[in-house]
Amino acid sequence: MAPDPCAPQTPRTSPTRLPALAAALRGLPPSCGPVRLVAVDGHAGSGKSTFARRLAEALGGAPVLRLDDIASHDQLFDWTERLRRHILDPLSRGETARYAPYDWTERRFGPAERTLPPAPVVIVEGVGAGRRALRGHLAAVLWMDVPRAAAWQRGRRRDGAVQRDFWDGWEPAELRHFTDDPSRPFADLLVRQCPEGYEVLRGPSGAPVGTQAVTQGDGSSAVR
Repeated sequence: MAPDPCAPQTPRTSPTRLPALAAALRGLPPSCGPVRLVAVDGHAGSGKSTFARRLAEALGGAPVLRLDDIASHDQLFDWTERLRRHILDPLSRGETARYAPYDWTERRFGPAERTLPPAPVVIVEGVGAGRRALRGHLAAVLWMDVPRAAAWQRGRRRDGAVQRDFWDGWEPAELRHFTDDPSRPFADLLVRQCPEGYEVLRGPSGAPVGTQAVTQGDGSSAVR
């Protein structure tokens, strides 16, 4: 059996901490006005939210846009124009973006407004964050490298029976999206979760952005 690439005794590169990856991202050229827009993409249930939160903390509190706030039941993936109008256009002008998040219980947007400042690095987290229509605005695409079936199983277990019908509709919709508009082949970095943290590897795009083994420093391995 091949050795586990995430095994602590055989790391591919010297372990470091998330701030090293954060520093590499800060060093990228701005991609959307003054902002370095960084996508964290991957299958539902692959751990995007947890990783994005920890990366944001390593960036000193970088703003995070959750695509769950932009999508809706009726438009699981047809949200590009909404994102452009409410997020990309103002950030590209160096202005604070303002948007009303979608309420998945009430099935409507708003009414409370949220803001997204034009920080040096802004993270966009969610399925489809690295899609074709956005890549021209992105400084980097990070792909949570968890197989589709394993990610979906995690997601279903996390959300429980109450969300079974939603998942039954989500899975074919996500499959159609990534079949028509795949993100992984264009990922600059692949992020793999290990017991002690994350391994960050150069992605299929070949861009040399901070590839290294990354430890979280807190021993946690939670997946969301």
